Amino acid sequence: MEESKLKTLILGVQMLFVAFGALVLVPLLTGLDPSIALFTAGVGTLLFQFITKRMVPVFLASSFAFIAPISYGMKNFGVGATLGGLACAGLAYIIFSAMVKVGGVESIDRYLPAIVTGPVIMVIGLNLAPVAVNMAKSFDGSGNYDGKAMFIAIVSLLTAICTVTFGKKLLSLVPILMGIVVGYVLSLFMGVVSFQPIADAKWIALPWVEAMNNGSYAFPVFDIAAILYIVPVAIAPAIEHVGDVLAISGVTGKNFIKDPGLHRTLLGDGLATTLASVLGGPPNTTYSEVTGAVALTKSFKVVYMTIAAFTAIILAFVGKLGAVLKTIPVPVMGGILILLFGMIAAIGIGTIVRERVDMSKSRNLIIASVILVVGIGNLSVSIGSVAIGGIGLAGIVGVVLNLILPREK
Repeated sequence: MEESKLKTLILGVQMLFVAFGALVLVPLLTGLDPSIALFTAGVGTLLFQFITKRMVPVFLASSFAFIAPISYGMKNFGVGATLGGLACAGLAYIIFSAMVKVGGVESIDRYLPAIVTGPVIMVIGLNLAPVAVNMAKSFDGSGNYDGKAMFIAIVSLLTAICTVTFGKKLLSLVPILMGIVVGYVLSLFMGVVSFQPIADAKWIALPWVEAMNNGSYAFPVFDIAAILYIVPVAIAPAIEHVGDVLAISGVTGKNFIKDPGLHRTLLGDGLATTLASVLGGPPNTTYSEVTGAVALTKSFKVVYMTIAAFTAIILAFVGKLGAVLKTIPVPVMGGILILLFGMIAAIGIGTIVRERVDMSKSRNLIIASVILVVGIGNLSVSIGSVAIGGIGLAGIVGVVLNLILPREK
C-alpha cells in the first residue's frame, strides 16, 4: 500500500476514533444497541454524502438531544413505537429543509430564533441532570449512594475535564473516550466489571439478532402518541445542525450554506435520522468534535468521512466489541454525563449570548421562562389518549409564544 493511501486510511479511521465515545454512549444510556448505532452512523453518513453531493466533510452519529425522549419512550411506548416516533422526527428536518428551500435561511431564524432554541437546548441538558447524578452515585442507576461508584464517577469526570483542558491537539477532542477508558481501567482494578458478556459473545455477529433477543430492537410502529411526544424535540438538533454547517464552512473556507445548500444538508441529516431509527439506532446529528478534528488536521476531503463510515459499519458486526461496550460500569458513564449534560445546558446559554438576545425585554423573559419551566418541570398535555410533554412541549410552546407575542418597538 502506498504511503499516501495509508495516510488517508489512518486519517479516516481517526475521524471515527474522535466520534466513537459519544456515538456509543447514547445507545448505552437509552437501552438501544451500540453495535446497531455504529452501523446506522456509518450508513447515515454515507446517505448524507449522497444527498449533499459529497461536498461537506462531516460525520453523522448519535444525537444527545434525543436521550430523554428515547428513555421515556422505551418505558412508556415500547421499543417499536419509540423507533417509529424517532423515524418521524427525521421527517421534521425535511419540513425545515423545505422552509429553507422556499424562504431561505431567514425562514429558520423567523420561526426558531435564539430566544426559542437557546432555552430549549438548556432544557435538554438540565432535564437530564438527575439521570447523570443517579448514575454517578450507584452501579444500577438507582441513585442509592455507593462509595465505590462515586469514586469511579469522579475519576472518569476528572479525566474528561483534564483531557479537554490540558489535552494537546487530537487528544483534546476525545474527552468522552478518554473518560470511558480511564474509568473502565479503574473499574477493572476495583473488580466491578463482569467479563461474562464478552465470553458469551461471538466474534462476528448480526447485531439485530441479539438486539431482538434482549428487547433493544423491534420493527418500528407508528403510534400517534409516541410521534407527538418525540417529533417536537427535533427543533433543537435542527438548529444545532445550522451551527455545525456554519462551523465546517468556516473551517474549510467554503460556503456550504449556499453550495450544496442548507436545504440539502438538512434533508441529508433528516433522512439519515429516519434511516437510523428504522434500523434500530438513535437519531443522527452532525458531530462538532469531528469538525474540530477536521480543523486541527486540515483534513478537508470528504473521503476521510467515507472511510470513517465504512469502518463504523465493519465494527458493527464485531460481536466482541459490542459485548465490551455493554460491560462499561454505570458510574463511568455517570461521571462523564455530569460534564456532558452540563455542557449541553451551557451551549443553550451560549446561543442566547452569541445572538445578543436582550433579556431586559419582557417578551424575551416570558418566552425563556415558560420554556424552562415547562421543559424542566416535564409538563405534559393530554388530549384523549395522546400526550405531548417535556422537551417537545417546551419547544412547541416557545415557537407559539414567539409568533403571537407582540415585538417591542
